[in-house]
Amino acid sequence: MTVENSKPRRGRPLKAGRENTDTRETLIRSGTAVLTEQGFAATGIDAILKQVGVPKGSFYYYFDSKESFGQAIIENYACFFAHKLDKFLLDDALAPLVRLRAFVEDAARGMAKYDYTRGCLVGNLGQEIANLPVNFREQLRDILHIWEHRVSECLALAQRHGSLSPQANCDALAAYFWSGWEGAVMRAKLNANATPLNNFIHYFLAGLPRSPDDSSHFGVNDV
Repeated sequence: MTVENSKPRRGRPLKAGRENTDTRETLIRSGTAVLTEQGFAATGIDAILKQVGVPKGSFYYYFDSKESFGQAIIENYACFFAHKLDKFLLDDALAPLVRLRAFVEDAARGMAKYDYTRGCLVGNLGQEIANLPVNFREQLRDILHIWEHRVSECLALAQRHGSLSPQANCDALAAYFWSGWEGAVMRAKLNANATPLNNFIHYFLAGLPRSPDDSSHFGVNDV
């Protein structure tokens, strides 16, 4: 998903070294915040540049267009989110299914931190895919496949631990997880509270096909 930029860069380069790298990262970080709130179509480059104090000429030193800027933001977000998933889904201190709940609870805290103004960048862009550059579709689809694979591996581990039925289709359940998750994030943003996220993980876990000898408690009546 790396964005290649083979065209000559326009604009006057900034100072080489650390300052150069920091400016690009600042642009991506600011762009990510705006896109998670407003989406791609409603986001203007001028507003971002004014916010971070970077002249337009310098912007074009780093990015050929708004499209390449968007692709860089998506790639950066994908790496950030994959790291967050690994933090929870690879946590050996927690049972596999508990890791999924811990991930959702952390995400709920993150949304609350920004008063539910920010959602999932991938989900936001997916809602406006018909109006996005054609390359975005494949990039977003690849990211979701990577996320699904991580959840599928966590579910497969739950099978090996005996808390998920051996007959469960982990890949299908992982795809179902992300479909539900994106809807829950959108609804949490709309409602400005974490109830949709809590409901989602509660009923997702409660509905999983369980191993007959499983002693964990994720029933629909559990708190």
